[in-house]
Amino acid sequence: MQSKEKTVEAYLEALPEDRQAVMRAIRKILLENLPTGFVETMSYGMIGYVVPHELYPTGYHVDPSLPLPFINLASQKNYIALYHMGLYADPDMLEWFRQEFPNHTKQKLNMGKSCIRLKPNQPIPLKLIAELSRQISPAEWILRYESIQKKLT
Repeated sequence: MQSKEKTVEAYLEALPEDRQAVMRAIRKILLENLPTGFVETMSYGMIGYVVPHELYPTGYHVDPSLPLPFINLASQKNYIALYHMGLYADPDMLEWFRQEFPNHTKQKLNMGKSCIRLKPNQPIPLKLIAELSRQISPAEWILRYESIQKKLT
């Protein structure tokens, strides 16, 4: 469910109180651990962490007026969604994440191509999210993104 809120704080304030705490905890981990250069914004009705046009003027191929997306965080009806494009783009990182996940939580991994679905009423693997967040710099993400785009054309 996409939010129409214009700021991250407004997005968080609009959530039910029980969701706010979980979302704020994950946001804090992302802000503390993402490499320098990623910028927090509202993106696709979710909290987004993007490579800004200042670092990547080309922008996102789907809509070049948008910055290059990397991570999105959203409160959905039945779960918290953490979209990490690096997991979709890097099979080795995805395999590492799948192997590490059970070491950090008793939750069963519920995941789509880049979407990690976390149950808000269960412990969130914040240390794993922190470790995942540190793995790719904006420059590395740009290189991987461009490499994928070349393969698709």
